[in-house]
Amino acid sequence: RDLLNNIAREFRQMAQAEDLRLDFVPCSAVVESDSQLLARILRNFLTNAIRYTRSGRILLGCRREGEDIWLQVWDTGPGIPEDKLTEIFQEFKRIRPSGAPADKGLGLGLAIVDKIARMLGHEVRVSSVEGKGSVFSVRVPLGRLQPSRPVVTAPLALPGDGLDGARVWVIDNDRAICQGMQTLLEGWSCQVVTAVSLTDLERQLVIETSPVDLILADYHLDNDENGVDVVDAINRRRRTPAPVLMITANYSNELKQQIRDLGYLLMNKPVKPLKLRSVLHHVVHNRR
Repeated sequence: RDLLNNIAREFRQMAQAEDLRLDFVPCSAVVESDSQLLARILRNFLTNAIRYTRSGRILLGCRREGEDIWLQVWDTGPGIPEDKLTEIFQEFKRIRPSGAPADKGLGLGLAIVDKIARMLGHEVRVSSVEGKGSVFSVRVPLGRLQPSRPVVTAPLALPGDGLDGARVWVIDNDRAICQGMQTLLEGWSCQVVTAVSLTDLERQLVIETSPVDLILADYHLDNDENGVDVVDAINRRRRTPAPVLMITANYSNELKQQIRDLGYLLMNKPVKPLKLRSVLHHVVHNRR
């Protein structure tokens, strides 16, 4: 209920700005999912619905089916041709509805939805009728409220304490990984900039003076680049070098020693969120 209420309130204002009506059917079901990632899916659905619907309304609601709940976004937009329904979930695939401005397209948003849904084990569906509208749905299993746990009154030094506003630059040649990392870090109240290369980062900020608390870089990048060289190029241009966390699937002792000799932190893939959060807290705490 809280998740849907918050999202409906957020997007109702966006819909009104486009002269659209957003209707919302509340639902108090308990589901088993990750609230932040599920919200990311619904926000992508609603963003596209508002973007492509010229007039009419958008509906956010739920349908129960056995032991599952379908969370759905309906719109009265232009619809999607049947032969394009699977293409819209492909990375960088853009489909321009008839009459829509050329700068509007389905870019990475739905590709990210597909990746998140697969990670969560949720099914995503889309149905559409050209000229009438579309329905985007995600199926989430019903769950049960867990018994209340005793409240710990003693103060705990949690790994996530003090992360509000932490500034993190993420450099990875896989845009989907960049988006996933951005979702994770923003869920911890970090300010995140993602880039697939040094050139991409330069387009978004001034490397010499932009504030940063941690550079999180993948070791293997495109075009024979590696994260060590990119980070070195960044820090040589800064008055105070930024802390670095290098991420790699390479477990060789030689690379491990090289990264340690440079004074960088190292984390092997697959990255565990709790460990990443702990490292980020340690770095940010020492800089403040």
